Amino acid sequence: MGKDEVFREEIEKPGDFKFGANVANVFDDMVNRSVPFYAEIQRMMAELAANHAAEGSFVYDLGCSTGTTLIGMDTMVDPNIRFIGVDDSQEMLDKCKSKLMELGCSRPYELRCADLSKGIRIENASVVVLCLTLQFVRPIYREQVLKNIFDGLNPGGVLILVEKILAEESQFNRDFIDYYYNYKRRNNYSELEISQKREALENVLVPYKLSENITLLRDQGFHHCEVFFKWYNFAGLVATKK
Repeated sequence: MGKDEVFREEIEKPGDFKFGANVANVFDDMVNRSVPFYAEIQRMMAELAANHAAEGSFVYDLGCSTGTTLIGMDTMVDPNIRFIGVDDSQEMLDKCKSKLMELGCSRPYELRCADLSKGIRIENASVVVLCLTLQFVRPIYREQVLKNIFDGLNPGGVLILVEKILAEESQFNRDFIDYYYNYKRRNNYSELEISQKREALENVLVPYKLSENITLLRDQGFHHCEVFFKWYNFAGLVATKK
């Protein structure tokens, strides 16, 4: 696993964050050092997926990146259930395929390069995962992405959603952001790295409040939403289709 040094050196004007080869090569280190309790979130998602994955259906991971979630679910979900990983970065998918091959993944799976905002067909799904993915979809397209997921889920199917979020009150939002940057400092990110990545993500990662995400899910028809993880400005939700 390469060490994340993408923003270590000063950049005159950081451009918008992109999931290209330089990020794909260090993504596993980046996300483990940037997302609190990332390993535990992965374990929780795998448990949820295992409980809801139905025989003869598909399990989707939208924004599968380097395959960490697929690999986690592979250890718990029935080996005959087909996995479908989708990402709009071919570099990420190449890394994902390499990791799956190294681990000798024997279940049926498919990796697709596609932009969620341009529409994607979901079918015969019992589980769909959006782990730190919806926040990168432009707000104007989020309703349609969730509608596509809802339509493609079988009755009783679930959406597992993990997002960076805004606090409901501005004062807590400022505090939570401070706590988050302290977390990154504890994981050996410098002030320069923190500030340059924040600038690069400013126009790319657009978080919603937890309540706004729940409303968005319910508006698309999801019957119930339950919070299964919360840490300051990160949250995990599981939503069911009746």
